[in-house]
Amino acid sequence: MNYQLELEKKLEEIAKLDSKPKLLLHACCGPCSSYVLEYLNCYFDITILYYNPNIYPDTEYVRRRDELKNFLTKFKLKDTIKVMEVPYNPDDYYNAIKGKEKLGEKSSRCYECYKLRLNKSAQYAKEYNYDYFTTTLSISPYKVSAWINEIGSTLEKKYNIKYLYADFKKKNGYKRSLELSAEYGLYRQSYCGCKYSMEARNIQNKKED
Repeated sequence: MNYQLELEKKLEEIAKLDSKPKLLLHACCGPCSSYVLEYLNCYFDITILYYNPNIYPDTEYVRRRDELKNFLTKFKLKDTIKVMEVPYNPDDYYNAIKGKEKLGEKSSRCYECYKLRLNKSAQYAKEYNYDYFTTTLSISPYKVSAWINEIGSTLEKKYNIKYLYADFKKKNGYKRSLELSAEYGLYRQSYCGCKYSMEARNIQNKKED
């Protein structure tokens, strides 16, 4: 499936509606949110769900969350973006990836991490009567967009809540996020978020020194 094409078709349909549908957008940080919000704000009434128990350590979690909230106060959009935060509980993540800790990036460990965060997003979208849910994760070239959308499709059926298919890195989405990050002076983290990606980053840095 061409997820970008599916998104464009859906946005064409939504543009013809009399009012904006409500979208619950899972977000991991300010930089990844920047382009996605710029792109979708004209079509949806957006609320961000900040649920990222994978982020390590807790100081990094707080930094990314606060950077996102601070960015939203500066970013000029037509409508206000609300943020809903699920309390930080790293055990959610460690339980989800148990037995896969030593697997690398783009492995089944990451798949379980995507599933964990998207499942919570679908649950919240259903509970609070949103029309759609999706995530900013696909903007990253280090994430497997096919897996993200596969999980979204499964959860759409499970919870009877529409999933917005997307591959936000397409059409220079990732490039635009870099531009917005530079424009707003956003903190861009040097690793995905989890303890294991941080360790891999540190090993790579030592090799390059």
